[in-house]
Amino acid sequence: MFASWGMETARRFSEEELRELLEDLSDSYRYGTVLRAKGIVAADAGPWIHFDYTPGEIDIRRGSAGVTGRLCVIGAQLKEDAVAELFG
Repeated sequence: MFASWGMETARRFSEEELRELLEDLSDSYRYGTVLRAKGIVAADAGPWIHFDYTPGEIDIRRGSAGVTGRLCVIGAQLKEDAVAELFG
């Protein structure tokens, strides 16, 4: 059984910070088993950041602007409070 968690955010991220946060998602004890995450967030500088995460693979690229940042995390036994704190 899979669950999904999502949020909108106005928070700005650097590519390095976002990569570190996505790498943290591999900690299944803390966040549950994350199978996929994706989103678009405001960058601290330059164009918006688009990202995709699957276990062992992170893709971060720049793209067109959104109105607000959006994140989605899909997995099993997600610990939604911990995921929200990670990106909050």
